[in-house]
Amino acid sequence: MQDWQEYYNSRKCTAAEAVDLIQSGDHVVIGHNVAEPQALISAMVENHDAYRGVHIHHMQSLGKGEYTRAEYKDNFHFDGWFLSGGTRGCVAEGYGDTTPNHYSEVDKFFDEGLFKADVAMVTVTPPNDKGYCSLGVSIDYTMAAVKHADRVIAQVNNYMPVTMGDTFVHVSEIDRFVECDEPLPELILPELSDKELAIGEYCASLIPDRATISVGIGTIPAAVCHSLKKKHDLGVFTDMISDSMVDLSEAGVITGKYCTTWPGKMCTSFVMGSQKLYDFVNLNPDVFFMSATYCNHPFRIATQSNMCIINSAVGVDLMGQVVSDSIGEYQFSGAGGQPSLNLGAALSTDHKGKSIIAMTSSVPDFSGKVVSKITPFIAEGADVTLTREDADYIVTENGIAHLKGKSLQERSRALIEIADPAFRPELIEEYERRYHRKY
Repeated sequence: MQDWQEYYNSRKCTAAEAVDLIQSGDHVVIGHNVAEPQALISAMVENHDAYRGVHIHHMQSLGKGEYTRAEYKDNFHFDGWFLSGGTRGCVAEGYGDTTPNHYSEVDKFFDEGLFKADVAMVTVTPPNDKGYCSLGVSIDYTMAAVKHADRVIAQVNNYMPVTMGDTFVHVSEIDRFVECDEPLPELILPELSDKELAIGEYCASLIPDRATISVGIGTIPAAVCHSLKKKHDLGVFTDMISDSMVDLSEAGVITGKYCTTWPGKMCTSFVMGSQKLYDFVNLNPDVFFMSATYCNHPFRIATQSNMCIINSAVGVDLMGQVVSDSIGEYQFSGAGGQPSLNLGAALSTDHKGKSIIAMTSSVPDFSGKVVSKITPFIAEGADVTLTREDADYIVTENGIAHLKGKSLQERSRALIEIADPAFRPELIEEYERRYHRKY
């Protein structure tokens, strides 16, 4: 058997040489989020003249998405599984596309051939003394892409943390190694506003001691975590971890003592945040990385004790339909893990699961005009992420609306009560028109 070091050294090359493995018509899956192999992406774009009709797939991206530029539309076709700032434009203009999916189903889609991976481009740590590299901060769909791809190209980056769990790939599973050290992208949040802090307080009031939580990234999730500092023995079973959870862990709030799955550990599929977070997960046995299919599967979520899910939304209509990934016909992001997490909480085996949609009651639109996020109807062409039957708690800076078990009239009243006061008159007018009764 060939020595792994000999194998590794024989397959080291430049980024330009590595992307020669890509052929016209290939489906190329790129590692997720913070773990995007930027040097490989740049080399692929620079080599665009060598390709025709290369399909590019990934979920959230922090990169520029230069392969989505109109000038490259004959070379690359972007079909995203989740949209971001660098990739929305090509979809809106019609020369890119997006495929709806549940985050929990991506591994299954690879298994069934619904998602194809001729080439996987990922970031890994340098190999350890046994020849294993870690995929680091993003396991999610990235591990499945490596396992299913015909060809795997890895950017070997010393800045990538070594993470624990199902994160290791042997060098024999990789075809080309490009050694290129680049600091991981950092996401630094602004100061929390009074509205966000109020939302955090309301959300925290719904979360008991010993709960298992799933909280995303952004100012509202950060505000929620800020308000959880007086809680005790929280656990984490989530699709992602951000800096806010590091703060709770270091404060002794997160212990995982009462977690159903992996007691004492924070279970996640990827992380995104600052260097503090990346240092925290490096060689940390208390943070356990698994695939998105594992961390987002509704049945597994349902078994967690006191499962509390916090997500955000673009808007909610008076029936309780939640829109989280589109603004009218404009596709903004993707459903991600929200529907699976919500379903898992609803199916909780201890009947204590809660799903919370937390959002400000109003927001400036693209023109700067302030609009209500609680509306009589969802916008034409918008995607309903959670049906009215799915919606549980809606929280704004003005309070909490618990929708489960409420009639259409009752939930409309509850939502009007937490709406921005400036928009309540028009919501009340619609209530009275629709239900033929005074508010």
